[in-house]
Amino acid sequence: MKRLIQFFQLSEVFGYFVRVFQKPDPSRPNTSYLRMMHGINRISIIMFLFCIGVMLYRFFTR
Repeated sequence: MKRLIQFFQLSEVFGYFVRVFQKPDPSRPNTSYLRMMHGINRISIIMFLFCIGVMLYRFFTR
């Protein structure tokens, strides 16, 4: 049971979403590839949330 709870622990996932939209930490490495990756991830997260909103709107209006 403990292993199952540990498997579904989502705090690291939500922590990443918060970390992507924060200012960069000066103690972490900062390369152009890392900046591009975080930029693409921001766009993906925003598009995903927008699509979820559209799907919910369509679900409740039909």
